[in-house]
Amino acid sequence: MKIAVDAMGGDFAPEQIVFGAVRAAKKYHCDIVLVGDEQKIREVLKHENGWENLGITIHHTTEVIEMDEHPAEAVRSKKDSSLVVATRLVKEGVCDAVLSAGSTGAAVTAAQLILKRIRGIGRPTIATPIPTPKGATLLLDSGANVDSKPIHLVQSGMMGAIYAEYVFGTKNPKVGLLNIGEEETKGNEQAKETYALLKEMHTINFGGNAEGRDIPKGNFDVVICDGFVGNVVLKFAEGLAKTIMKLIKEAIKDGGILAKLGALMLMPTLKKLGKRLDASEYGGAPLLGVNGVCIISHGSSNAKSICSAIGVANDYVNGNVLEHIRDALTQEEVLADEGEKK
Repeated sequence: MKIAVDAMGGDFAPEQIVFGAVRAAKKYHCDIVLVGDEQKIREVLKHENGWENLGITIHHTTEVIEMDEHPAEAVRSKKDSSLVVATRLVKEGVCDAVLSAGSTGAAVTAAQLILKRIRGIGRPTIATPIPTPKGATLLLDSGANVDSKPIHLVQSGMMGAIYAEYVFGTKNPKVGLLNIGEEETKGNEQAKETYALLKEMHTINFGGNAEGRDIPKGNFDVVICDGFVGNVVLKFAEGLAKTIMKLIKEAIKDGGILAKLGALMLMPTLKKLGKRLDASEYGGAPLLGVNGVCIISHGSSNAKSICSAIGVANDYVNGNVLEHIRDALTQEEVLADEGEKK
């Protein structure tokens, strides 16, 4: 297993990216190629004793794609950027996966232009796990596309179900379509058309419409929606989780001695709750639908998040998800027919 890491992408690059990569090399025993400015990367590695024995190498590049750059223009013009080169290493078979905490738009664009889409897939989709009492609900699309057609949502459902099964180990995952009500007739035209297509699917367990509250409850294993809606849901969930933890701390602080004593007794439980709500536990989200493993991390990722994201890449490759998606596309008549129409 060899992972190409965009060492220059992210708010805290290259420090946190490199520290996370070293932690992952120790934890997952995988080889890692740090792609970016070699001098800056080595400055960070000076603080990590024995990194030379962990299967970590450096691939020097001279350019960086910034967060505020136009994704397509940046990917096309900056051929020697850390993101583009890291993605190319996967295309050339040098690495098994690419990971970046840089611009999401640029990462998606690079994957589509360099790795290309899987034949039969209209648009790639970002699959983000959201913690629930039952484990996690996989939400997709969470930001790759903002104007998806019904067939794209159906493909997301198929790919999400495969990922949930072969990476999360969920047998016959239940797939829901995010909507404003449970009834089949609810929603806009996009939702109604998507529902009709999903009913004809043979390769997934379609459970009907999912309402917003079903996501945190874990009533569905996979929930599909347009990328615009999915990203709003994701950001809301992240903000709500942080707010809940902040309110708990403030209540304890302002509650007097009894509240503090009670919190002390509940500390192990509170720590477990904090861990369940911590987005860094997952670290990265896979971009499903491209011919290669691409993991996208949050721009504010720290070392812990990057380490977890490399673990996601590791699981993706070991789960042989790409082959399972290709196999499902050949079996599913609905997707095959729509592909021919395109």
